[in-house]
Amino acid sequence: MSRAYLPMTEADRAEMLIAIGVSSVDDLFADIPASARGAELGDLAQALPEIELVRHMQALAQANAPAGQLACFRGGGAYRRYTPAVVDEVLHRGEFLTSYTPYQPEASQGTLMAAFEFQSEIAALYDMEVANAGLYDGASAFAEACLMACRVTRRERIAVSAAVNPRYLDVLRTYALPQGLQVDLLPEDAAGLTSEHASLAIQSPDYFGRIALKDTSLAETAHGEGALLVVSADPMSLPLLKPPGELGADIAVGEGQSLGLPLSFGGPYVGLFTTKMEYVRQMPGRLVGQTTDLDGKRAFVLTLQAREQHIRRERASSNICTSEQLLALAVTAYVSTLGPEGLRLTSRSCYDLAHYAAERLTEIPGYELAFPDEPFFHEFVLRCPIAVTEANAILRGQGIVGGIDVSTPDDPRMLLCCTETNTRDEIEALTRALSDRRGPQS
Repeated sequence: MSRAYLPMTEADRAEMLIAIGVSSVDDLFADIPASARGAELGDLAQALPEIELVRHMQALAQANAPAGQLACFRGGGAYRRYTPAVVDEVLHRGEFLTSYTPYQPEASQGTLMAAFEFQSEIAALYDMEVANAGLYDGASAFAEACLMACRVTRRERIAVSAAVNPRYLDVLRTYALPQGLQVDLLPEDAAGLTSEHASLAIQSPDYFGRIALKDTSLAETAHGEGALLVVSADPMSLPLLKPPGELGADIAVGEGQSLGLPLSFGGPYVGLFTTKMEYVRQMPGRLVGQTTDLDGKRAFVLTLQAREQHIRRERASSNICTSEQLLALAVTAYVSTLGPEGLRLTSRSCYDLAHYAAERLTEIPGYELAFPDEPFFHEFVLRCPIAVTEANAILRGQGIVGGIDVSTPDDPRMLLCCTETNTRDEIEALTRALSDRRGPQS
């Protein structure tokens, strides 16, 4: 006999459908394409005893190739990096690991202090005046920044560089659609920006690895039209490159995964969000402030929580509800452990390895940089003489994870990445594998 718990009877369902005003559950979800509603589960296996279930899960896990056995040159927004052991040691302390969102600041001083340190480190890294306690990830931080620019300027059009990560663009469009905001793609030089735009939103390095924010010219262009400059910047690039705040950014965001978080099959990550103090009341998410208690001792509080659970919904600047504090703690531990010099050395290692890889790969006949005159940090686009899918299949056969296919219709292109986890020996193996199959001219 089935022991499944059913929260609603058929009568309950019928009553709810009548209240909603539809005749069936299918009608309720009619706006969702059938292809997106999920496949049928089919016949599921019988339940297993715990010991057999563990064996089954272990067998499935063995199908995954151990990370250490593969050389990885794939980036595009999520990167394989080395995390010092101390980060996990801090992260797994029970006081942090079991903590929930600090709704009651007086009972969460340790968590709030860690969040305050996180904000301080991120604000310093981006050279901005204030940072929040984190958002969902880099994509949602980028979208929230563009929406914030609309609130500040009271405009309803968002100008975005076409070289922004396409996943970030998808998230931005998802955020903008229900609010009636228009998203306009502009070329990298911001041609087409008008006084109707709330923001000029760019990514630097951009999705193709190119350093887009080199000086204050983009800030001057944006401010000349009364728009804000929104910059999504890879935090690992900032110890080497001039930070967004120095180059005129009004809002600067990023993906915190580069700072001590594993790939984890795509998450969870933590979004970084910074801005100028004059815009702080429009900033989404949580902000931890420092004060003193009744005894004059240092204390931390949540302040400026401009979200719908705390203030009137129509005045809320964000509806972010999930706290990424545990991930922010990992970032805090990572940045604190490496310190300014360690971050600079790691950043420099990524830069040097990527440029060495680009130099070696372009020595292979038929392979060349797609943007040879553009400076890059640790990612670059390689023009290939064969299809990228074919090149990646060759590489996988040699125990190498190749790059992302960013081909145009008549131009095979691969986006490659190097981090501090790569070695010169891996780069040489990558070069040899592609040299063995150079395409028609080989």
